[in-house]
Order: sequence, then C-alpha cells, then structure tokens
Amino acid sequence: QALADRERVLGTDHPHTLATRHLLASSFRFAGRIDEAIGLGERALTEQERIVGSDHPNTLTARSNLALSYQAAGRTDDAIRLAERGLADSERILGTNHPNTITSRGNLVLFYRAAGRADDATRVEERGPAGT
Repeated sequence: QALADRERVLGTDHPHTLATRHLLASSFRFAGRIDEAIGLGERALTEQERIVGSDHPNTLTARSNLALSYQAAGRTDDAIRLAERGLADSERILGTNHPNTITSRGNLVLFYRAAGRADDATRVEERGPAGT
C-alpha cells in the first residue's frame, strides 16, 4: 500500500518511491516471496540506474538487495555477477572501509562459498574485513 500511495502522490520516479520499491523487494525476500522479490528488485535496480545513475549509493543498495534475492532463489551465478560489480563500485565510490562496502564484501564471500569457490572467497576476505 505504501508503494502504491507513493506512486500515486509522488510519482514513480520520486526518490522516496524508488526507496520504497527496493525496500518492498527486500521485505518480499525476508517473507520468502522470492519471485516477487526478484521481479520488484530488478525493476527497482533498473529505475535507480535510470533516474539517479549507477554510482548513486541507493543504486548500490538496490544492486546488493537484488543479489541477495538471486542467491535466495538459488541463482548463485547471477548473485555473484551482481555482487562482484557491486563490491567494485562500492569500493570505488564509498571506499574500502565504508560499512556498506564491508557488507558487500561479506555477501560476495558468502556467494563464492555457496558456489564452491573457496579460493575466490579467501581472496576477497584477504582484501579486508568481510563484515560477517
């Protein structure tokens, strides 16, 4: 309902509407509604990139949330692809010790482990704190 209200009152491209969309996608993931989380998460990421750009911190968050949804759906390769890009962007934009970067690093380590890529997980862990 909050998303529908924000779209109606503020419009689909308003920053609060964008934020509500990716938060709802996360809520779907936490509720186990993974297909809905992915659909809304993909839309949220596409719109964030179009409206505020691929380097905006909210876009980085939307990318990270979508990667988590992909992982929850068993789409580990998709999760890794997004998480690798997300970590590189986060390190470049926010810095290597920013809390969001540390979380991104930890997520990528978990995705690598899930894929049986222990060497890649270790390589990422050695770059800095994993936040896990």
